[in-house]
Amino acid sequence: MAARRTHLTTMVLGLLGLAAFISTANAVFCCPFCDEKGPTLVGDFGMAALVLFGHVENNRLDSNGDFTTDFIIEKVIKSHDAVKDKTLLKLRRNIPPTKSKFLIFCDVLKGGVIDDYRGVEVAAGSDMVKYLQGAISIKEKTPGERLRYSFDFLNDTEFEVAIDAYREFAKADYKDYQTMAKNLPPDVIAKWLSDPKTPVFRYGLYGSLLGHCGTPEHAKLLRSMVEDAVKRKTSTIDGLLAGYLMLQPKEAWPFLTNILGDPKIDFGARYACLRTVSFLWEQRPDLVDKKDLTAGLLLILDQPEMADFGVDYLRKYKCWETTGQVLDLFGKQGYQIPIIKRTILRFALRSPEARAVAFVEQQRKRDPEWVKDIDELLKQERQ
Repeated sequence: MAARRTHLTTMVLGLLGLAAFISTANAVFCCPFCDEKGPTLVGDFGMAALVLFGHVENNRLDSNGDFTTDFIIEKVIKSHDAVKDKTLLKLRRNIPPTKSKFLIFCDVLKGGVIDDYRGVEVAAGSDMVKYLQGAISIKEKTPGERLRYSFDFLNDTEFEVAIDAYREFAKADYKDYQTMAKNLPPDVIAKWLSDPKTPVFRYGLYGSLLGHCGTPEHAKLLRSMVEDAVKRKTSTIDGLLAGYLMLQPKEAWPFLTNILGDPKIDFGARYACLRTVSFLWEQRPDLVDKKDLTAGLLLILDQPEMADFGVDYLRKYKCWETTGQVLDLFGKQGYQIPIIKRTILRFALRSPEARAVAFVEQQRKRDPEWVKDIDELLKQERQ
C-alpha cells in the first residue's frame, strides 16, 4: 500500500507542478472545488460564426456514397450571411430520425462552406434554448451576475443544461462567486446535497456555496457528509470542508487537522484536507490564522507518503521558520525516495535561513548538476 501511495503522490505532484506552471504563466484561474471541466454553450456561442436550432429529417446516402441529413432551421440563435433566407441546411452526417431537436454550432469556411463542429441534442420540453438565450443576454454583466443566473439551472432536469451551468462555475475564479453566494437560498443547496441522485462531483461546489449562505444547521450537514465520505474512503470532501470552515471555523479546523494528521485515514481524504488548507491560505486567510495553517502543513511531514506535498506548500507560502523541520527529513528513514529529496532541495534553494544556505552548498559540492537542474526548474516556475 505504501508503494502504491508513493506512486500516486509522485504522479499527482507532477500534475500539480505542471498545472501550477501553466497557471502562473497564463494567469488562468478556476473554481477550486469543481471537477467537471469542459466547453460551455456561451463560450461556444462566442466562438461560433453561426448557431442554429432545429430538427433533422431525411438521412440518406448521396450520389457519392456519403451520408447527408437535412437540418430544418427553426430558429437562428446567431446569424450569418451563409444561411440568409435559408430554412434547410444539409449536414454531411448520418443522423437517424429522432423526436429530439438540436442546437448546432458552426464555423463558416472559405466559399461559405458551413462546418457544424458541435451539436447538442435537445429533448422535448427542454429549457436549453431559453437557458442559452438568457445567458447570452447577460454575457456583458459581471461574473457574479452571470453565475447567479447559472445557479438557477444547476439542478435542471435536462442534463445538458445542468452540466453547462455547472461548467460556468467550474471555469470561474472563486472570487467571482464569493460575494454572490452570500445571497443564495441555503435550503435549496442543502436539499441538493441531501439528494442521493446528486452526482458526487458536484458536492465540492455545493458545499462551498452553502458555506457562504448557510446556518449552523447546515454546518452539521456538511460535517456529517465529510464523516460519511471518510468512512467510505472517498475524497470528495474539500468543498464540503471549506463550507464547514466558513460556517464554524473554530469547530471545523480541529476536525480537519484530526483527519489530516491521521496516517490511518485514507490518503485521498487527507489529500483533500491538504487542498482545503491551500484554499484557506490563498483565498480565505480570514478564517484560520496563518500560524495554525502552517502547523497543519507540518502535520503531514510525519507521513512519508505525503511529506513532499507539505514541503512544497511550505515553500510556496514562504514558511521559512519551518526550515529546520524540513531539512531534518533529508536522508531520514522512509524519506530517501528521489521526489522527497528534490522537494526538500527546492525548499532549501528558496529559504533565506542560514541552515538552508549551508545545505544547498553541501549538496552543490556533492552533485552540482542535480542542484543546477532543480534550480532551473524553479526559475521556470516563477516566470
